Amino acid sequence: MSATPLARNAFIVGLGNVGSRVLGLVRELVIAGLFGATAPTDAFRVAFRVPLTLYELLVGGMISAALVPVFSAYLADGRQRELARLWGGLAGLFLLVVAGLIVMLSLLAGPLMALMAAGYEEPVRVQSAELLRVLLPVLAFMGLSGLATALLYARQQFGPPALAITMFNFGIILVALLFHEHTGVMSLALGVLAGGALQLAVQAGGVRELGSWPTIALFHPGTREVVRLYLPVALGLAVSTVGILIDTNLASRTGEGSLAAMGFATTLVQLPLGLLAGVGSAALPVLSRHSGEAYRSSLVLSLRLVLLAIVPATIGLVLLRTPIIRLLFQRGAFDAVATQRTAQAFLAYSPGLPAAGLDQVLIQGYYARRQTLTPVLVGVVSVGVYLIVALALLGPMGMPGLALANSAQWTGHLAIMLFLTHRAIGGLGGHGLGQTAVHAVAATAAIGALLSWADVLMPAEPIQDTLPLALYVSALVGALVAIYLGILAVSAREDFRLLMSALRRQRVAQ
Repeated sequence: MSATPLARNAFIVGLGNVGSRVLGLVRELVIAGLFGATAPTDAFRVAFRVPLTLYELLVGGMISAALVPVFSAYLADGRQRELARLWGGLAGLFLLVVAGLIVMLSLLAGPLMALMAAGYEEPVRVQSAELLRVLLPVLAFMGLSGLATALLYARQQFGPPALAITMFNFGIILVALLFHEHTGVMSLALGVLAGGALQLAVQAGGVRELGSWPTIALFHPGTREVVRLYLPVALGLAVSTVGILIDTNLASRTGEGSLAAMGFATTLVQLPLGLLAGVGSAALPVLSRHSGEAYRSSLVLSLRLVLLAIVPATIGLVLLRTPIIRLLFQRGAFDAVATQRTAQAFLAYSPGLPAAGLDQVLIQGYYARRQTLTPVLVGVVSVGVYLIVALALLGPMGMPGLALANSAQWTGHLAIMLFLTHRAIGGLGGHGLGQTAVHAVAATAAIGALLSWADVLMPAEPIQDTLPLALYVSALVGALVAIYLGILAVSAREDFRLLMSALRRQRVAQ
């Protein structure tokens, strides 16, 4: 099959994700400069985890697992009017659920924050509860936006969702800069509300074109199909939610600023994963229409694209983690100690970064076949892996031990998913996946040796001035990209053409 549609759609979604990650990075720069890795930042991180987790549980996990496959089936059968009724019914049901949650969690904000942030002092827990009450309404904006994203993906319209995901961070940045002097860390919560509203507004046009508005349609057959597909995923996410609560509780016991440092490190983790999320999102509608050899070919193509990007990105970030963190965050309230702690957290996250990237594609592959139970069961097992490793490493390592436990969780999940996928579709061989892995690792090893050598050229004292540090980091990143592409162009031309097709939307000869 031609790789052109997949590469083109992956490029569009990936471009939107890159835009979102860039603004997400700017958001973290703003948070670091205004509030640093301090107790108020910890309070915001704890409170913000609640609406983010609920969104993933109610809608985010449903987009790929149920909404896109079901919506795509309605469109394929020409049932657009029924699709409008289904979307409206789901939106109305979601708003009812969210209204109840907002009331209940507003009343229980204090006890919930006492549970999640047990290791913090009482003022931090009280501030977290206040922030949570302000943040909760964003669930309505985020949920409706997620439903709109699923509809547009099913219609093969990737542009509006790609733009929408950048607006969320834009709202946080704008409001924080304008109002932090008057409202302190509460400006971040207000910015989240503004970003959620902007995110929904960008995609509202696609819903209006369908002619749908929130209604109540509990007994629509499409609703039952969505529930049937999503129920196993929801159960798995519920287990993951318990893991998040435990993770937050444990992080609160590793000292002030630990949760903030882990959040800043996660920003670096999400930069490459954001780009690669476009591969999985673009692959889902394609995989949903294919079976047999065509399905296997599309799945392997997606895995190859991820490998070619995630391996060099991981080694580059690992070797340059400290100067990158210093360049991005070390200013204002973010000091050298915060840089060191963030670098420690990222180093512990990094072994699981390639696994997290590849895993996104395999999960989408199962969702495309409407087999949602398997990834859920694997997810439950991987949460168990996290808990075992986290409890074992918390004492001797502290905060980095928790990050390393996340790496173990991602790696374990990928290993099981690869084994099950191999058995389910009759193997992943025959489409160049093994060769791509070898080429990516070999080329990256050469780059790693270069960057390790270049690192010894650094002066004994770290570069502090922004411009010289930016030039140093830019030069090494540019060298990494150029040498990596050069090695692929010479020794792995097919992989080089494949990567270029995703970056420049050019045709790939299979």
